[in-house]
Amino acid sequence: MKTFSQPTIKSPAKRFSDLPTYAFAELDRLKAIAVAQGIKLIDLGMGNPDQPAPSPIVAEISNSLQDPANHRYPNFRGKPAYRKAVTGWMHRRYGITTLDPDHHVQPLIGSKEGLAHLSFAYIDQNDYSLVPSPYYPVHSRATWIAGGQVHHLPLKAENQFLPDLTEIPDSIAKQAKLFFVNFPNNPTTATADKTFYEKLVAFCQQHQIVLVSDLAYGEIYYDEADAPLSIFNIDGAMDVAIEFHSFSKSFSMAGFRVGFAVGNPDIINTLYAIKTNLDYGLPSIIQDGATYALNHAESFLPDIVTQYKKRRDTVVSGFQKLGWPIELPKATMYVWLPVPGGFETSTAFCEYLIEKAGIVITPGSAFGTEGEGYFRVSLVSSCTILEEALERLSKLGIRYKS
Repeated sequence: MKTFSQPTIKSPAKRFSDLPTYAFAELDRLKAIAVAQGIKLIDLGMGNPDQPAPSPIVAEISNSLQDPANHRYPNFRGKPAYRKAVTGWMHRRYGITTLDPDHHVQPLIGSKEGLAHLSFAYIDQNDYSLVPSPYYPVHSRATWIAGGQVHHLPLKAENQFLPDLTEIPDSIAKQAKLFFVNFPNNPTTATADKTFYEKLVAFCQQHQIVLVSDLAYGEIYYDEADAPLSIFNIDGAMDVAIEFHSFSKSFSMAGFRVGFAVGNPDIINTLYAIKTNLDYGLPSIIQDGATYALNHAESFLPDIVTQYKKRRDTVVSGFQKLGWPIELPKATMYVWLPVPGGFETSTAFCEYLIEKAGIVITPGSAFGTEGEGYFRVSLVSSCTILEEALERLSKLGIRYKS
């Protein structure tokens, strides 16, 4: 029988092949091994919402699908009704009245796509992005893929997981084009106040840096007093900033891939320009569903957030009983916890829990070197399942010790 040898092909770009393994891909490998061994997993790893999207939103998308006009390519700028819904929501939720639907809004195929494309549009070789660490992976990885460099700012517990702007070297600030922030923060759950944002805007103005606010968790907060700010609640932000919003967590629409960016018209136009070269825009039927979601957000968000609040309370209470010194997170759908003594790395602890307890969590190292020593629990299962996970930990003898 004739055999064929594998053809030799050239390798991928070095900037791509040099990327570290994506943590969730590695978790998938470990989960597959556990499942093959017959272990019944409780998966609290990826922040993948288990609550369904509200049925009226799904119905709106279903109805939109029947319209032949929506079977054609969408408009790159997005439907006027969607852009108007965005500015209306930003007015109702954040009190921002200066956004123009025609100049300050760009629809996105999920906020991750927009964050990556913005990096590709701005970063050349030897350019820097400033990224607090631990970080949502795309904040750093997109810059690396674009051929640039990342200067990480440590987020430390003693500083409420906020970056210290005074630690940024002047030489780095001069080379930086983008400054990513994500508050409420994934994975630390930290929130930022007006004072911090004012310093951040002033820093970016001084150094002519594009300020990139990733507000993916802006609607997942648990007390009105802790309601997150938009960067555009800060004077002068419109001169330098763009802000990214997602429907994945707020409306349980992760699988729909929808978001939007708002901000400085020049930055919005740059994002628009690169998207016209790399994609065909957000599908019209999804825009219609997102329009409905924003126009009726006050009907949907309370129930979704209430479920996360119950889960947060269950997880925090359970870990406190196991000795963890933690407080209730003010926002996000996560709990960020220190790894107990006896484990050399966060990955070792997570592998141990998969193997011995069938519990999947995310090692802090998945979010950069500053995440080492911590792990993240996602609130993506019912309170009943979360209680079962905590019971498994208790039976395994897991207790916190420093």
